[in-house]
Amino acid sequence: MPRLVDHEVRRREITDAVRRVIIDGGLEAVTFQSVAAEAGMSVRLVQYYFGTKKDFLLATHRSVIEDAGARFLQRWNALGADATPRAAIRAVLIELLPLNEQRRGDIVVLGAFDWAAITGRGSTAQETFAPQALATVIAGQFERAGRADGFAPRLDAELVSLAIGGLAHGMLQGYLPAESAVELVDHLLDRMLGANTDDSTDPLRAS
Repeated sequence: MPRLVDHEVRRREITDAVRRVIIDGGLEAVTFQSVAAEAGMSVRLVQYYFGTKKDFLLATHRSVIEDAGARFLQRWNALGADATPRAAIRAVLIELLPLNEQRRGDIVVLGAFDWAAITGRGSTAQETFAPQALATVIAGQFERAGRADGFAPRLDAELVSLAIGGLAHGMLQGYLPAESAVELVDHLLDRMLGANTDDSTDPLRAS
C-alpha cells in the first residue's frame, strides 16, 4: 500500500526549515533551494506545498506566531481564572523575551521579517498582524484593571508592545542581561498599573 502523507506535518517540516535558514543566514538566505536542502527534500516538493517564496515566508511567520500563542495560552491557563490584569500582562510580556533558545530563535526570525518590512523588501504589517494582536490582548487586560486617571488602554497597550520588542532586541544584542530586562518589565507595569505587591512567579525559571 502507498504510504500516507500527513500534509500538515510536511508543511511544518518546510516552515521549520525556513526558520533555521533565517536564523543561520538571514532572510536573504532563504530560497527554494536552501529550504529544500535544509528540509532534506526536493525543490519540487517544496514548490508543491508552497507555490511562491512569499507563500512559505508568510506560513513561516504564522507558525512562529502560532507557537508563541500556544505558549501564551499554556502560561495563561497556569495562572488560573483569578489572575490579576497585571499578572496576565506580565506573563505575556515575559514570554516574549528571549529567555531560552527557542524564544531567541523565534525573535531572530520575527526580527528578520520586521527588517524586511521596514526596508520594503518583505511582508507588510497588515500581512503579519502580530503587533496588533499583542496590543489587543494587553489593552483588554488594561481595561479589566479599570483605571480612570487619564489611562488610555489602547494607546498604553501600543506603548507596552513596542517597549517589549525593544527589550527583546536589546537582549539579543547582548547589552541587556535577562535580569535587567525582567526588572524593566516590572518597572513598566508599576508605572502603568501601580506597584506590585504579590509576584509569586520567577520568570527566569520559565521554560
